[in-house]
Amino acid sequence: MLSQTAVFTKLVKDYMGPPPLAAKVTDTCGTVVARMRQDAANSALVSNGGLPVGIVTEQDICRRVAFLSDAATPITEVMSAPMKAVEADSYLYHAIAEMRRHKLRHMPVIDNQQRVVGVLQIHHALAAAASQVVEQIELLTHSQTLAGMKKTKAAQVQVAIQLQHDAVPAPAIQTLITSINNDLYRRIVGLCIQQMQAEGWGQAPVEFDVIVMGSGGRGESFLFPDQDNGFVLEDYPDKLHDDVDRWFVELASRMTDALNETGFDYCKGFVMATNPLWRKSISQWCEQISAWIGKGAGMVLRLGDIFFDFIPVYGSGTLTRQLREHVTLTARKPFFLREMFKFDQEHEVALGPFNRLLRDKMEGPQQGKLNLKLTGTLPLVGAVRISALANGIAATSTLQRIDGLYAKEKLSGDQQDYLSGAFRHITNLLLRQQLRDYRNGKRVGNHVAPKDISARERDMLIDCFKAIKTYRKNLRLELTGEIF
Repeated sequence: MLSQTAVFTKLVKDYMGPPPLAAKVTDTCGTVVARMRQDAANSALVSNGGLPVGIVTEQDICRRVAFLSDAATPITEVMSAPMKAVEADSYLYHAIAEMRRHKLRHMPVIDNQQRVVGVLQIHHALAAAASQVVEQIELLTHSQTLAGMKKTKAAQVQVAIQLQHDAVPAPAIQTLITSINNDLYRRIVGLCIQQMQAEGWGQAPVEFDVIVMGSGGRGESFLFPDQDNGFVLEDYPDKLHDDVDRWFVELASRMTDALNETGFDYCKGFVMATNPLWRKSISQWCEQISAWIGKGAGMVLRLGDIFFDFIPVYGSGTLTRQLREHVTLTARKPFFLREMFKFDQEHEVALGPFNRLLRDKMEGPQQGKLNLKLTGTLPLVGAVRISALANGIAATSTLQRIDGLYAKEKLSGDQQDYLSGAFRHITNLLLRQQLRDYRNGKRVGNHVAPKDISARERDMLIDCFKAIKTYRKNLRLELTGEIF
């Protein structure tokens, strides 16, 4: 049995069985039943010219064939049709919800060419999920309309509250929140493309990936992240630019509007595919990154800080992998990393002299509280990102990067333990506060009042800040040669 959150990251192809017995529309019941008995099969897929049109299961045999139909009856008269199928790369929890709602025991699994590659059986799928997870699946799966996806987005918080109540670690809850968000991205993009095709825009003129950046790319989203997205397009001749760009401008506009309606606020810094800066061909992206790394100053560093955690959420991922390879190879320049660290120095942990926690001094409702994002997670996330880039580590999540640095012997076992523990403790405090604010009808933010932290949690937080501060000090010395 998987953990309470792992099931939401698994794909159908991870749990499907081999393809079902194949039958033709010209076969008779007698022929199909005999073959099912001979092969000990519990289902048979009926195809017409290679395309699946129906399915025959043990229940169909019992209810529609045994003692009722002549053996010469065409199999098409007893099969279940139209047939529901699921794509191999779909999330398992979506398939579980679909099968439960339609009372299906078997569901053919198809690839992106509509070819049957396996069959998913409900008892195998449910065996992967704890009973309480099935309830969460029901909350998180709705119709694939914009209204349905909006309900899914809203239900995230309820599921996060349940998981926190069950003592699921905060990073695992973050991974689940991010996974659901990225799945919503994929489905919204698909819906927008369907609408465009129905309105005469046609297919995408070139292959492309949709990427998300920031916390979405790291798998570390808290509640209600805004949009940080872009397009990576296949290279195309310059003479086609106007037509190609017109299509992707339209898609970007529809996508960002739909995301906003679903619950992903527009990015205030315009880090969205509607901005040409974040909508480029693969060659243009590579040239842009090389220019950023070569310049390494001012706004360039801020853009790089946003960009380097990208992952694909729509498309084959081939273009994104090319882009990641380029980043991994080119971003290791000491000059650039040194400038990135200097830029990142504004993100320091909230720990003053004599281990005193530094509170927000700005007048307003957050005065006197701890900003555990700006002065907690970001100092660690930023420093670990720079170390990962310096050492050619392609992973994007903070915990995976820490593990990668340990594997390359850039961190000791104690450092790995302290930094991973710091990330888990700070994110737990921050996520707990966000869920508390949500339940109390307050604005969800990144501040935690010291009174809401126990004495033990406070001591642990100070140790976390000390570990992060030491790590950043060592990184500064490594990159700049500066001790203070």
